[in-house]
Amino acid sequence: MFLKQMLFVMNPYAGMRKANRYLPDILALFNRAGYRITAHMTAGTGDCTEITRELAGDMDLVVCAGGDGTFNEAVNGVLLSGARTPIGYIPCGSTNDFANTLKLSANVLQAAADIVEGVPTSYDAGLFRDRYFTYVASFGAFTRASYATPQNIKNALGHTAYLLSGIQELSQIHTEHLRFETEDGQVIEDDFLFGAVCNSTSVGGILTLDPRQVDMTDGRLELLLVRSPRDLQELNECIVALQKKVYNCAMITFLSAARLEVTAPADMPWTLDGEKAEGSGHIVIENRHLAIRLMQKEKP
Repeated sequence: MFLKQMLFVMNPYAGMRKANRYLPDILALFNRAGYRITAHMTAGTGDCTEITRELAGDMDLVVCAGGDGTFNEAVNGVLLSGARTPIGYIPCGSTNDFANTLKLSANVLQAAADIVEGVPTSYDAGLFRDRYFTYVASFGAFTRASYATPQNIKNALGHTAYLLSGIQELSQIHTEHLRFETEDGQVIEDDFLFGAVCNSTSVGGILTLDPRQVDMTDGRLELLLVRSPRDLQELNECIVALQKKVYNCAMITFLSAARLEVTAPADMPWTLDGEKAEGSGHIVIENRHLAIRLMQKEKP
């Protein structure tokens, strides 16, 4: 007898399509746990957000299987619906930054079992204008690789595809002039090579932040800005600072804030959780405290 309603949304092209062959087992596992399942396979960008926004309010649980982009869309759908429906995440994309930060299982059947045995655990979300993000809003060097790499290349090469696409961008890297103002009036303005507003220790699978400085439940977002080094010595200082996670060199600004007002080139693209977002001359980025309710197995 089915006592609970579930919306199951899957991106069948995520990662190396490793979850596809386990789909019957995943659905059977949720059936045995008492869920009547409404299943939906995504057909394109925005599809997961649309179906989730439409149905989340009628569901006891929303589960998404895919990568960072699919999870981002599920979160957007739930939050835009106004529902407080918990979300289960089966990570099977190419990078899975959000899942890596929380150490969610990379085994799709174990991830599904953890959802069944889990409890709703609240985490902060970021709001970029009118769109939510779960772990990062970024601009500049290498951010284009995440959304510009063709899906078939991602499927064939996995995370390596991002690295190769990033290398191809090296000849096109340039700085952008931006101004950031925090809620307490602190202003940072300069030419930046790269920037990220994040709520995660893993950014693009390439950059890792110090977990002691990132709290996904504190109502704040971390801002990391990297200026262009003027010579090899400054480049080396910057690399060492990022590797050691001690952001004390002149090329790097690192701080936390609950709200940021950003002045940026209107035509400069951003990425939200690995997906392209249109820029604007004025952008407000805010932390939405404990907005995400994620089904997560309690640690012993």
